[in-house]
Amino acid sequence: MSIELNDIHALVEQVTDEVVGWRRYLHQNPELSFEEDNTSQFVYDTLSKFGGLELSRPTRTSVMARLKGHQPGAVLAIRADMDALPITEENTFEFVSSVPGKMHACGHDGHTAMLLGTAKILSQMPEKIHGEVRFIFQHAEELNPGGAQQMVDAGVMEGVDEVIGIHLISLIPVGKVVVKSGPFMAAPDTFHITIKGKGGHAASPHECVDPLLIGAQLVVNLQHIVSRNTDPLDPLVVSVTEFHAGTATNIIPDTVNLAGTVRSFNAELRKDVPEWMERIVKGITEAHGAKYDFRYENGYRPVINDESVTEKVRKALVELFGEETVVEGKPVMGAEDFSAYQSVVPGTFFNVGAGNVEKGITYPHHHPKFTVDEDALPVGVESFVGIVLKTMGE
Repeated sequence: MSIELNDIHALVEQVTDEVVGWRRYLHQNPELSFEEDNTSQFVYDTLSKFGGLELSRPTRTSVMARLKGHQPGAVLAIRADMDALPITEENTFEFVSSVPGKMHACGHDGHTAMLLGTAKILSQMPEKIHGEVRFIFQHAEELNPGGAQQMVDAGVMEGVDEVIGIHLISLIPVGKVVVKSGPFMAAPDTFHITIKGKGGHAASPHECVDPLLIGAQLVVNLQHIVSRNTDPLDPLVVSVTEFHAGTATNIIPDTVNLAGTVRSFNAELRKDVPEWMERIVKGITEAHGAKYDFRYENGYRPVINDESVTEKVRKALVELFGEETVVEGKPVMGAEDFSAYQSVVPGTFFNVGAGNVEKGITYPHHHPKFTVDEDALPVGVESFVGIVLKTMGE
């Protein structure tokens, strides 16, 4: 007999207190990308208590658990990220970060706790599962080149048919789930520009080659790439986010350093942008007698959600929560290395609302006062458990 919706909800309620507790422990003990030694050990030890799971360490700071159902079927991977950010927390609740300068400011503590709760529930019912579920606890989502590609290289996706993941979002109200097929999150590239001029006394600018003035022109002219080089219907962001120069009010410096990010979905456009950027940099610096260094680094691939997997997930979520809860999403220019898994197998990445205006939970991701409404945690667990049982159950 197949499991009923009420049964799934009851199972999630039984683990919710533990999930909240895990999230709070992780929030108090953040570790940065590629440094998740204690976090991954906590996850490994917690999973070990559930029974019925085959555990492994694909990389030094990651964990994978495999649950093999009693009946043959497809292999579904579910991923959660575990790393924190180099941010000093400004929250005042009782479980704030105990590590100076480090904070879970993107919800990864919640992601890890939700997947632990999912693993605990499903590990108790292998007879309900046709196929295999792989629980992937990934390190280093926040720092390029990212942990996802390392996990793929380590073989975690071998034999996998589909992959899914959740991101808690503080700017979406708790109780809402956002799903979208096709382009969902952008590719995040970075650039670094050094303008080499000729410094001197600010009272004698005619004796100098002013890199500050050249840099200011570059900031303005780089915006022409979006406004004049590309199709207005093809999403592209070029943002200069760093401008470093000078040490005194009466000195024109020798050099200026600029840096920023480029966000896109279109693969051909992504190839063209660095050429367009360097053409602008070269033209402006040479016109003023300066020299330059230009460095462009590709980041993660864009997150492109598979239509078939997304519709399967959407159907399961609607059955779980109702049409009014499941919202159609829009592409965003944020980025996620979940795309590394999608480069190997079809998958979908969706959002669970974790904001609450009445509770003051409104701060954006990567903010020192970021947090999530913990009422979102059981929604995430129920989403994962429900998708598995609705798509791989009897």
